[in-house]
Amino acid sequence: MSGASVSPSATTALRLLADIGGTNARFALQAVDAAADVRLADVEVLACADYANVDAAIAAYLARAGARGHAVATVLHAAIAIATPVDGDEVGMTNHNWRFSIEALRTACGFDTLLVVNDFAALAMALPHLNEDGRVRIGGGEAVPGRPLGLIGPGTGLGVAGVVPTTNDEGGKARWIALPGEGGHASFAPVTREEMRLLERLWERHGHVSAERLLSGAGLEAIHWALAGETLAAPAITAAALDGSSAACRASVDAFCAILGSVAGNVALTLGATGGMYIGGGIVPRLGPLFLGSAFRARFEDKGRLSPWLARIPTWLVTDPYPALRGVAAMLDQRLRA
Repeated sequence: MSGASVSPSATTALRLLADIGGTNARFALQAVDAAADVRLADVEVLACADYANVDAAIAAYLARAGARGHAVATVLHAAIAIATPVDGDEVGMTNHNWRFSIEALRTACGFDTLLVVNDFAALAMALPHLNEDGRVRIGGGEAVPGRPLGLIGPGTGLGVAGVVPTTNDEGGKARWIALPGEGGHASFAPVTREEMRLLERLWERHGHVSAERLLSGAGLEAIHWALAGETLAAPAITAAALDGSSAACRASVDAFCAILGSVAGNVALTLGATGGMYIGGGIVPRLGPLFLGSAFRARFEDKGRLSPWLARIPTWLVTDPYPALRGVAAMLDQRLRA
């Protein structure tokens, strides 16, 4: 991420940023100097399982950042992007056991401001600010400026969000509004006969089969179990597909990428995302050439009468290592300037 290695001076006021997923919590400090030059520094990734609660993870990060010479006593404003719906004061993670009250956490940490938002809303807010170093184009299409952007991201779960432009604020900066949601839990719709058989097997085991049931780390494992009758961890499936040692693992990865293309196309249709469709999350970047050569783009466009419309929408893979931190920084900045 641009600016991630910058070290703020000991006198610069800092803000705390966090991107908390079901597996890892990513923290950073944001320094805003007199020239309003926003920089991100001291990015650190902590394993959620190593801490009893979010309070302990925040305290551990700030203690280490302080030991590294950062003026953590100046942190009065903080923002957390978290992998769960955020509706009201009480927050409970979907794929981890952390629960907390936003106001109680703010008080315990001594912050003046604590903004807590859905992680994919934060990631969506980063999209307008990504440069070419932070994304890779997949297929054709041309973005329409000033139009909605869509986002889908397989990881521990499946995140879905969008971001829409509004008018400029009083400072002249363009304003964007994130559209968080739980689209990953929408029902899976098969496109091929193989996917119909896949749905039937998972239906028998789980009842309702969501898109997340297939498009996540556990989802890749479920696809492989349903297609190959074999139980393997997602990293092992990916490794065997990449090195060519298992045709069954390659078939599972191919199915994953194709299904992701169909679901991404659904999101683009729903949002009218003619500004572009983005793929985030931790899984797809690990697939490397398998994703680039997959049926993702063909399936993205394959929507019958709307196929020519979708063919005009560009798709990008997000490669910036910490995009949600950039997005939640933008959201905190908007909150403080409101």
